[in-house]
Amino acid sequence: MFMEHVSIIGAGTMGNGIAHVFALNGFKVALIDVNQTQLDKALATIAKNLDRQVAKGIITEEKKMGTLQNIITHTGIEKGVQEAALVVEAATENIAIKLQLFQQLDTFVPANAILASNTSSISITKIASVTKRPGKVIGMHFMNPVPVMKLVEIINGYDTHPDVSNTIIALSTQLGKTPCVVNDYPGFIANRILMPMINEAIYSLYEGVADVEAIDTIMKLGMAHPMGPLQLADFIGLDVCLSILEVLHKGLGNPKYAPCPLLINMVTAGKLGVKSGEGFYVYTATAGNKDLVVSNHFRY
Repeated sequence: MFMEHVSIIGAGTMGNGIAHVFALNGFKVALIDVNQTQLDKALATIAKNLDRQVAKGIITEEKKMGTLQNIITHTGIEKGVQEAALVVEAATENIAIKLQLFQQLDTFVPANAILASNTSSISITKIASVTKRPGKVIGMHFMNPVPVMKLVEIINGYDTHPDVSNTIIALSTQLGKTPCVVNDYPGFIANRILMPMINEAIYSLYEGVADVEAIDTIMKLGMAHPMGPLQLADFIGLDVCLSILEVLHKGLGNPKYAPCPLLINMVTAGKLGVKSGEGFYVYTATAGNKDLVVSNHFRY
């Protein structure tokens, strides 16, 4: 299937990263968000990230300018998806929002287009069920930061057609990514394995087994993880971690997936990690990701 035009729904961290990668690889990208300010912020972020790639010698200045020219923005879905051969939804990880979006997309997107979701845990089969094209609905789960991370977790829904799956596999490879195909069960593979580890790290802190620094240092130095599980949870967003664990717990019915009470309390208190300025660590102008400072709440 020939693709030239791709539409991305959502201009947040994942959406702008996905737009960056497609545009860098020569696709005409329509980046869609209801908030014009968010779209402007996304374009600035993409330009900044392209500047980093230029500085590292990964791309040329000419390539950067061409990439930016490949992106147009829209605040409305109908106009933004008119020419799309593929739509990648990267909106908030909320099932009601996603179902509503896919109903709209099914109405406005060309009949032969593929509809993909960047969801990290929500059922592709459920999403596909609100469309008239379930065979053309698939999961395309990019990792953050999208321009850097090589993995794309491809999730086949119950009705996803093999040709659609093969197209997305080939497309992911074209983007310089490594596609891994999984079936549509709660948490897929990435989060079914990752989130229980993060949850267990939070339980270890909650039960006083070790402090924040010890937990993360042990996993970094002992298991060769580039980032400790508590720092990673902050980076993902504690609200997102909680949402995924709830999907796992409900979908699989196993108490081992029940979110730690500490995680629930932190989300209730608005301590969501990097996005809110505080989680297990604090994130300010003087205490960023490279200079970690443990939150006062966890200093004893």
